[in-house]
Amino acid sequence: MDQLARRFESDRPHLRAVAQRMLGSAAEADDAVQEAWLRLSRSDTSDVGNLTGWLTTVVSRVCLDMLRSRASRREEDAELPETAAPDDAHPEHEALVADSIGPALLVVLDTLAPGERLAFVLHDMFAVPFPEIAEIVGCSPAAARQLASRARRKVQGRGANSGSDRTRTRTVVEAFLAASRGGDFAALLALLDPDVVLHADDAAVRTGATAVLRGASAVAETFSGRAQGAKLAFLDGTAGLLWAPGGTPRVAFAFTVAADGRITGIELIADAADLAAMDVQRVP
Repeated sequence: MDQLARRFESDRPHLRAVAQRMLGSAAEADDAVQEAWLRLSRSDTSDVGNLTGWLTTVVSRVCLDMLRSRASRREEDAELPETAAPDDAHPEHEALVADSIGPALLVVLDTLAPGERLAFVLHDMFAVPFPEIAEIVGCSPAAARQLASRARRKVQGRGANSGSDRTRTRTVVEAFLAASRGGDFAALLALLDPDVVLHADDAAVRTGATAVLRGASAVAETFSGRAQGAKLAFLDGTAGLLWAPGGTPRVAFAFTVAADGRITGIELIADAADLAAMDVQRVP
């Protein structure tokens, strides 16, 4: 148990960051992380290969339940007279959360449905692949992608810096494509976050892709001198790449770009149903 506790403490900062962005409340985030510890202490995790991923899933499910409960209370209280904030609120803690996420984004996140918020936070902020998000929400990967897509459109439509974010992402993806085609390994490394993760869906793996790649060197080596047939496209409103020989989409490359302009996640989507569900806008 002591060893498990030490391992949990090493993951606590990551789990708290996930919960804070999911809930927008430092106090509720602490509650969610504590609940994750309780579930861990009662579970047999001897067969769990990726404990951090397991804990992230647990915290996400706890947060989803809390968001749904919050939404239900809002509906019940909609017709009640406005009341003062509860005595146990911690404004200074909430200010810290707003600073870590961004006040404008925090306001927009509060307008999202629970599933939309979870999908957006996990995928766009933490590069969690859609199959894993689908298991948490209880839907198909295509439906999880649509949840994130709807959330992203709301964020882009109401966020103060949405235009600059969209332009920045396109610029990064175009630079990545040029470096990949030109075999410029150094340029690829400069564009990739050191901890970048590439996920390929089952359909892409069957064509020879590696299911998971971690680290800038491994991802840069995979793409260096490649992507000759890929072209820029907007995938669910976000700049990405599309390989469509003969005009038929075969593989989509979805990117997660951090605020510093470096790529933190890449998804290879080759599943026909997921591609069909995706809003694809090709760039001439």
